[in-house]
Amino acid sequence: MAEVVAVDFAKDSGLVAGIVQDAKSGEILMLGFLNEESYAKTLETGFVTFWSRTRSKLWMKGETSGNRLKVVSMATDCDNDALLFKVEVEGDGLVCHEGTVSCFTKPIEISGVTK
Repeated sequence: MAEVVAVDFAKDSGLVAGIVQDAKSGEILMLGFLNEESYAKTLETGFVTFWSRTRSKLWMKGETSGNRLKVVSMATDCDNDALLFKVEVEGDGLVCHEGTVSCFTKPIEISGVTK
């Protein structure tokens, strides 16, 4: 049985980063933020629930699109102030609101780095 870890919500105004990764492919899908309430809701439902910083309310990813994020496993970082969710995406698998699988689709060129 996994150790119960206390997530440190005190460091950043009550929020921790939640990184979402596809459990099968390993692709990073998105980043969101959780407060204690959204974390508790995630544990209760088994689906990643974030705190919307812009709307100041709970937000279960996929509520309207059907692309919910079913938690397969989760872990915290060494400081207990960030979470990694390995998920199975329900629906058509398009996690980003722009219609892509991952939210990380905009490459940034770095001078001096060859591809």
